[in-house]
Amino acid sequence: MGSGGRSTRRKEGHAIKRAPADKPPFTLAQIKMAIPPHCFERSLIKSSYYLVHDLVIVAALLYLATAVIPLLPAGLTRVTAWTLYVVAQGCAATGVWVVAHECGHHAFSDYQLLDDVLGLVLHSSLLVPYFSWKFSHRRHHANHASMENDEVFVPEQKAVLAWYAPCVRNPVGRLLFLAAHLTVGWPLYLTFNANGKAYPRWANHFDPYGPIFSDRERVQVFVTDVSLLAVCFAAFKLASAFGFWWVVRVYGAPLLIVNAWVVLITYLHHTHQALPHYDSSEWDWLRGALATMDRDYGVFNRVLHNVTDTHVLHHLFPVMPHYHAMEATKAILPLLGDYYKRDSTPIAKALWREAKECIFVEPMADRKGVLWYSNKL
Repeated sequence: MGSGGRSTRRKEGHAIKRAPADKPPFTLAQIKMAIPPHCFERSLIKSSYYLVHDLVIVAALLYLATAVIPLLPAGLTRVTAWTLYVVAQGCAATGVWVVAHECGHHAFSDYQLLDDVLGLVLHSSLLVPYFSWKFSHRRHHANHASMENDEVFVPEQKAVLAWYAPCVRNPVGRLLFLAAHLTVGWPLYLTFNANGKAYPRWANHFDPYGPIFSDRERVQVFVTDVSLLAVCFAAFKLASAFGFWWVVRVYGAPLLIVNAWVVLITYLHHTHQALPHYDSSEWDWLRGALATMDRDYGVFNRVLHNVTDTHVLHHLFPVMPHYHAMEATKAILPLLGDYYKRDSTPIAKALWREAKECIFVEPMADRKGVLWYSNKL
């Protein structure tokens, strides 16, 4: 299927079959017809079940951290217990993050106001600017894989590589890049628009008058900022009562795990040598929506409500609740064919490989409007 059907080769000799880059022989309407109609139905009861399930786990872990771990013997035993708590709480809270993300897509219930109020509370508790990110994230969905208009994970072209890009080819540099990516990548994106769409001036998710937002969105961005300040004030009061390091252990450290999950999941969904990007001469919405990769996180697929292994479906129908996504994905596979991409490479290996091989994008000689990842500097 045109240049998109060709294979490229990794240095170790394994062929990569690129996703087709030609216009698909099917439409979005045809994809929708292949999915059982009930998959598009939102159930407040079922959505609430998943949220309560996650919140119960979060509460139980919080109880263990505050009532049980302090009773353990000091030293290695307590350090191990705190480490397990931080990791487990971070994973459980990421499940809550995913539910809040569904609220932003109006996939939680049939009631927009309920979705927004709930999403604001949940995301603010995780220091995510709910409305601000909801607006930019929807534009990401509307312009995915567009070199000019996508909002995030916009790859650089070879001619304008960042100064640090060549360092990523070195294993030590790559390790440092990934460490920074997973620890501060999310707050850097929110605060400085790192790896985001180029704007004529500084863009961030906290300035109601910033270039990311339209005039009708500014009030909701302000509400988001107030909500975040309220959470920060609550954390300050807790630190005053229980101590700074208590807040770090109970809340701050698990939040770092949540941020790492967010970056890891989104980075691997949008970064792979088999995925095309398009300039304005080639881009259209359907091809852009299909230019993403489902990944297999094993047991964490369930913990994270299958946001990990149904991302192609999510870009096609973001209002579909997560509990229907697996069934819907299976239903559209025969129609999508080679346009559907899934990689079952172990996640740690995939992360290392993508950081090594996907440094920039460049067009093929015979098709300038379609760009592919490369690392050949």
